Amino acid sequence: MLQPKRVHRTRQRLAHFTLKATLYVSWVLGLFPFTFDSRKRKLHRSKWLMAYGLVLNISLMVLALLPSTDDHNSVKVEVYERNPLVKEVEELVEVISLITTIITHWRIFWNSKELLAALNELLMLEDRHFSKLILGECRQFDRYVIEKGLVVIMEIGSSLVIYFGIPDSKAVFHEAVCIYIVQLEVLMVIMHFHLAVIYIYRFVWIINGQLLDMASKLQRGEIVDPERIQKLLWLYGRLLDINSRLAAIYDIQVTFFMATLLSANIIVGHVLVICWINIKRFSLVVMILLFPQALIINFWDLWLGIASCDLAESTGRKTSMILKLFNDIEGMDKELEQRVTEFTFFCSHRRLRIRHLGLFDINYEMGFHMIITNILYVHFLVQFDYMNLKFKSD
Repeated sequence: MLQPKRVHRTRQRLAHFTLKATLYVSWVLGLFPFTFDSRKRKLHRSKWLMAYGLVLNISLMVLALLPSTDDHNSVKVEVYERNPLVKEVEELVEVISLITTIITHWRIFWNSKELLAALNELLMLEDRHFSKLILGECRQFDRYVIEKGLVVIMEIGSSLVIYFGIPDSKAVFHEAVCIYIVQLEVLMVIMHFHLAVIYIYRFVWIINGQLLDMASKLQRGEIVDPERIQKLLWLYGRLLDINSRLAAIYDIQVTFFMATLLSANIIVGHVLVICWINIKRFSLVVMILLFPQALIINFWDLWLGIASCDLAESTGRKTSMILKLFNDIEGMDKELEQRVTEFTFFCSHRRLRIRHLGLFDINYEMGFHMIITNILYVHFLVQFDYMNLKFKSD
């Protein structure tokens, strides 16, 4: 019994540390222009933090856009010289990354008022309602928070390994610092959205736990206050509204970020095929350590974001399934039965979905389509550029 409790406490501490580290790093990078009033339990928009964030992020982007030294990477230079298509595709990936970075920073400050209102409402709901309703510990919440923090660290680590790990490379330190701080900023903003989704999942999970508890009490013949159902319906409606507002705030950033990951996976996959065909020209370090790990971590980051959205959506579907349990209970109070019916109708007309740009939902189905598309694009590039894959001897 002691061992599971110790693991549970360790997991909670790691999740709490990840959340605090995310907050402090976001403040340092100028990505979270809000201060927290512990007395009122509210966030306030800070003009100083907004000005600091604008100056810092514009400066970093300008420095990152300065002419770079492509000749520091011997593998890249050789691949470019012998296969021009790779250079063209990578330039396209860089353009997508640049657009993602600019839009991400622009939307942070443009939508700061809407984000502030949504986050304050989430804080209010947790402080006044959900903190008193929770019946147990949400392990999935801790797990996804820890994994998301870990994948951000691994993304930066992966990029640094590729930049500095190429044999005989002439790395430029200040160039790497500017580029990868900008990359970290984009990763942190996307992490903000995924953490918000995980919080919404946790609140819906609490509502489901309350509904299950009430169904169990009714089956045992105990009395349940109809107002509890009404309160849960109100909370559920507020969560759906906040979810829609947060999705509208972050939809463009997340969409471009997923496009960046997909395009990066395409170019990495293509280069990996070239290196594998010309294995005698490249060291095992390049083949085993550099490009495969980048591909794996990028896919993990992409899939973790999709999985967190699907978790919230599937938990919302469980609410409808739990409400069906009340149909099997006989002799239920008329008012209570009416409240349950209202909740059921509400769930059938409004569902928890993470929809971006009003076009597509983020869930496992879309995730599988993205992975298949990624593989097919690499396959198409290999077919199109088949004659240039094998390097000719000098």
